[in-house]
Amino acid sequence: MNKPESISVRGRPREFCTDHALTEALRVFWSKGYEGASLTDLTEAMGITRPSLYAAFGNKEALFRKALDLYERDKLAYIGKSLEKPTAREVIDSMLRGAVANMTGHGEPHGCLGVITSVACGAEAECIRDEVLERGKVVKNAIIDRMTRARDEGDLPQSADPVALTNYAYAVLQGLSVQAGAGATRAELETTIDTMLSMWPSK
Repeated sequence: MNKPESISVRGRPREFCTDHALTEALRVFWSKGYEGASLTDLTEAMGITRPSLYAAFGNKEALFRKALDLYERDKLAYIGKSLEKPTAREVIDSMLRGAVANMTGHGEPHGCLGVITSVACGAEAECIRDEVLERGKVVKNAIIDRMTRARDEGDLPQSADPVALTNYAYAVLQGLSVQAGAGATRAELETTIDTMLSMWPSK
């Protein structure tokens, strides 16, 4: 009878950690956007060959979606926590500061992956841009709902427009992302947040 150690294992095991490879792929997409990240960029960062990439993750589009899932799970956790803040002002304050911390993290690419991808995708990557925007709409609608509740509870004046306030916050967020990508410091970006909140509607 063969000893267990002498029995060959069927199939060739993967020779790399998929979690680590995906983390490295995320960093490439985050730095260069979807279209800016070439397969060579990705495989070199992930430490794998193209056949291994295809076998483990599918094509580039599928890899990006998995990287986006990871980004939302690990980098955007502050959004859910922000929505639980007791006042509308605190919700926006926490969300923008969480975004800035994410955009300017030590050793991480600067800027927001969603913003970078949504503005940098051309016609050939329209489906990727559409998905990024659709995912963004889910968050945006959650903020609108939270601003609406704040108005209904008297935390915001009745004249406040939840959609307009959310759009305002998003415009600031996008501007912060562009500035972070251009090298603005966390302190500089937080000054912008302070200025925006100084004009926040009071009840």
